[in-house]
Amino acid sequence: MKQHLQHPVFSVISKIAASQNVQAYAIGGYVRDIFLNRPSKDIDIVVLGNGIEFAEAVGAHLGVKVAVYKNFGTAMLRYQDVEVEFVGARKESYRSDSRKPIVENGTLEDDQKRRDFTINALAITLHAANHGELVNPFNGIADLENKLIKTPLNPVETFSDDPLRMMRAIRFASQLNFRIDDEAIAAIKSNLQRIKIVSQERITDELNKIILSAKPSIGFNYLFDTGLLHIIFPQMAALYGVEIVNGKGHKDNFYHTLQVLDNICENTDDLWLRWAAILHDIAKPPTKRFEPGHGWTFHGHEDKGARMVPKIFAQLKLPLNEKMKLVQKLVQLHLRPIVLSQSIVTDSAVRRLLFEAGDDIEGLMMLCKADVTTKNEYKVKKYRQNFELVQQKLKDVEERDQIRNWQPPVTGLDIMQLFGIKEGREVGIIKNKIREAILEGEIPNERQAAINYTIAVGTQIGLKVVANTN
Repeated sequence: MKQHLQHPVFSVISKIAASQNVQAYAIGGYVRDIFLNRPSKDIDIVVLGNGIEFAEAVGAHLGVKVAVYKNFGTAMLRYQDVEVEFVGARKESYRSDSRKPIVENGTLEDDQKRRDFTINALAITLHAANHGELVNPFNGIADLENKLIKTPLNPVETFSDDPLRMMRAIRFASQLNFRIDDEAIAAIKSNLQRIKIVSQERITDELNKIILSAKPSIGFNYLFDTGLLHIIFPQMAALYGVEIVNGKGHKDNFYHTLQVLDNICENTDDLWLRWAAILHDIAKPPTKRFEPGHGWTFHGHEDKGARMVPKIFAQLKLPLNEKMKLVQKLVQLHLRPIVLSQSIVTDSAVRRLLFEAGDDIEGLMMLCKADVTTKNEYKVKKYRQNFELVQQKLKDVEERDQIRNWQPPVTGLDIMQLFGIKEGREVGIIKNKIREAILEGEIPNERQAAINYTIAVGTQIGLKVVANTN
């Protein structure tokens, strides 16, 4: 293991350990990632002694500032390209009403026992005796090789003590494409209600990490199958299932959503585009209707879904800012490019889509392509060809008409000056007519053409020109 301890911070830690006659170990994710061949810039150090005092000695030797968190008994420093956190070895006990442990000083074994998973309980010796030796009391290496998420101790106790570990188990399974141990799955199912003592912020943080994994469906399948999803995100769980009436069924919108999510993840790491994929059909359950002679419909699910987005973001403690508005816009518009790709595309329809989507048009098209989940290769090929035509049309119309992020060539102030009127109903009427005329292609998106049109519209509603507007 010594070849993995070449960073200069390790030699300093070893020197301080020798000078203080204490034992120090690298532990947790940094050690795990060595065996996964994943780069890691976060190093956790556990000391058999006072972790804060040890960190301050290391910081003084390196000449760097040490941040101390006395409430947690930890300290952190940054040196070159790594962030190093120090803590004294400890053992923990829990009360049933809290995930905050009662902490006492402990041995390395105590510290490894309190770790969430065997793959995160690996340690490497940093003091002189046995320097570079791997300490692996729970067969974490075997679990890494077998791609298995397993707890060091009884999983029922592990998850009851700290219910957030249930989310972390699923997050690691999703990020690493590992399988969760059967006993751990059973323990999650038996501890489901304990998740309610965890803050929403912590739950959502783990949920976002699942969403940002390479194939989020792995995590969401675990969330659904264990029952956690029904508690933390019931609107998504409600997408599950197929109803059949008169021999006619509809697709399972839960698994369709997971496929759309995986599809969009192949093309973007953007968390909010991934959230748009999750929420694009979120209103299908409340809008589902069976129409005799036709079958299942979900009329207006894009409008209702857009209205649901702010409530879901608030519920999950996601930001209620422009990120939420982006997701809301994409949910609202997600059917539009699909409709365009299935019919003759008019310039006015393309202009309207550009007007409404603005700078988010690329994200919208990415979502719409991801939304094609049919297994019929002919249909997939046809959709893709049609989408390419729509994208070319979008490009052509934008180059000619410059509708994206459209600003009216004639403003409300121009209209008031032109006709000598105050702000009011007439100004609004004229502005709307100008916008519609440009979107419909009746006039070009140019100032002089818009002024001429403004004069014509104003005259029709009884206004007189009193000033020139250049």
